[in-house]
Amino acid sequence: MALILTFLGKDGTTRSKIAIASAMKLASEGQRVLLAGNAEPAMQILLNTTLGSDPQEISANLHAVQFQTAVLLERSWDEVKKLEAQYLKTPTLKDVYGQELSVLPGMDTALALNAIRQYEESGKYDAIIYDGTGDTNTLRMLGMPESLSWYVRRFRQLFINSDLGKGISESPLIQPLISTFFNVNWMADNFSQPTNMANNMLDRGKEALASPHRVAAFLVTKDDEIEIATARYLWGSAQQVGLTIGGVILADAIASENFSEQFAPLPVSTVVGTNSSEFPQIIDNLPNFVAQATQAPRPIEIDTNARQVRLFLPGFDKKQVKLTQYGPEVTIEAGDQRRNILLPPTLSGKQVTGAKFQNGYLIISF
Repeated sequence: MALILTFLGKDGTTRSKIAIASAMKLASEGQRVLLAGNAEPAMQILLNTTLGSDPQEISANLHAVQFQTAVLLERSWDEVKKLEAQYLKTPTLKDVYGQELSVLPGMDTALALNAIRQYEESGKYDAIIYDGTGDTNTLRMLGMPESLSWYVRRFRQLFINSDLGKGISESPLIQPLISTFFNVNWMADNFSQPTNMANNMLDRGKEALASPHRVAAFLVTKDDEIEIATARYLWGSAQQVGLTIGGVILADAIASENFSEQFAPLPVSTVVGTNSSEFPQIIDNLPNFVAQATQAPRPIEIDTNARQVRLFLPGFDKKQVKLTQYGPEVTIEAGDQRRNILLPPTLSGKQVTGAKFQNGYLIISF
């Protein structure tokens, strides 16, 4: 299993320099590293090389790839067509070609996440450094398994409980009709294979995101009021998607007491050389990513004995956090992020009896 590491912050050029230096650092330590970025030119300019849509070796133990959304879409579309042909007797997508498809808003992040998943599952890399947008789009991308799994479990259950769902499962007249169109028997377990495959993939994604040994992010900022405010906002928002923030990287400045207090209890690493792309100098000051990430506060803690859920939401105050319970789960809104908390069986369906905001934690009692 590879460590997936990304960086969040306002200054894209500084973030890219930190990402490249981090990839170089891990590669120099003997790890097999993949440095991945989007199609914008920054990474190619900083590396002084041309990158393609397939990984290429740029130094010992270090490969780099540029996510070109159109290419990723073509490759993913071929997989969709194979899946359709597996389950439908008369596929309808065989005459639609990936080369014809335009990229819709949101596709780029979904396709990038899928590409990262595939590279991680390939077993070829010990670490994947993702130089993304470093903002809420990156957070929504990493939180996609959690969000999609909620849609799957909620709407699937609604369909099963509906008259249509009951009619399909119980009617002796519909079964033969369905068998006419599908390659599998509705009554057999293998009809649910596509859903189970999707659920398993989402579960693996959630499991990876919950482990700081596998997925982590670091905040990158300068000693600037706007950049600090942005970093704090992204810190709190990251907790909403379950992403562990391992620490803060302060570029070309010395951390004042006030600066450190704003990010406590995260450790702050001061890195110099980002103004001139002095990668050896940057590398010398980078932190031990895994060690810091594993010691950082967890985004969520569930104590079934105390019947409590604790969410770490730094950067927000109680006026910015909203808790609701419309369905069987608890919904938390903070900033521009919304999270549905899947409770363990002992708490599932229980009503919230109290909630308080204390020292950056939202503490929910049942």
